[in-house]
Amino acid sequence: MSQELWTAVDRYITDLFVPPDAALDAALSASGAADLPAIQVSPPQGKLLMLLARLAGARNILELGTLGGYSTIWLARALPVGGRVVTLEADPKHARVAEANIQRAGLAKLVEIRVGPALDTLPQLAAQNRVPFDLIFIDADKENYPQYLMWSLKLSRRGTLIIADNVIRDGDVIDAASTDARTIGARQFNEALASDPRVSATIMQTVGSKGYDGFAIALVVSDPPA
Repeated sequence: MSQELWTAVDRYITDLFVPPDAALDAALSASGAADLPAIQVSPPQGKLLMLLARLAGARNILELGTLGGYSTIWLARALPVGGRVVTLEADPKHARVAEANIQRAGLAKLVEIRVGPALDTLPQLAAQNRVPFDLIFIDADKENYPQYLMWSLKLSRRGTLIIADNVIRDGDVIDAASTDARTIGARQFNEALASDPRVSATIMQTVGSKGYDGFAIALVVSDPPA
C-alpha cells in the first residue's frame, strides 16, 4: 500500500460522494493562496463530520482549530434552524481567511469565530454558563489535546459527541519512547479518553490523501459533575 494509492482512492470516494461545491472549492483555493498549511480535513472526512453532526442532531457545535474554515463550513451545513457553530482559532491570519470563506459560503450568521489560544478562550466559554455543546470537533495543536479533552468534557452533556483528528500520527503513538511533543500529546489524549468513565470511545485508523492517521470518536455517557 502506498500514499499514491491512498490518494487515488480518496479521489475516487470524493468523485462519488462529494460533488464539486463552489463554496468548499473556493475555501480551499483561498486558503492555499494565503499560504495556510494544507492540513484541513479531506473532502470525505468533511462529509463524515457533517453526517455525524446530523446524526447527533447537533444544534450547538464547538470546533477547536478553524484554520481556513473548511471543516467549519461542513459542520455549519449540518445545523438545524437556530443552530450555531463556535470555532476557536489561535492565529489571527487564519481567522481572517476563515471569516471570508464562511461569509462566501453564506454561513456567517451561523458561525462565531473566537480568536486567541484555545486554552484562553475555553475557560471564557465555560464561564458563560452557556448551553452545553452537542458536538465538539478537536483539530488543533496536538500538544494540548489532553487539556482540550478536559475542557470539552466540561462543556458537554450526556449525549455529546466528541471527535478528535490526528490521534494516530502515522502510527507514532505506539512508540512510548517518542520525544515528539505532538505525538506525546496525542498519546496522552488517547489514554485519557480510554480511562475516563464519562465517555464511551474508540479510534478508527484512517488512510487517504492526508496520509496515515486516525479519528477518535467519543460519546459522553454521563453528565459532568455540578
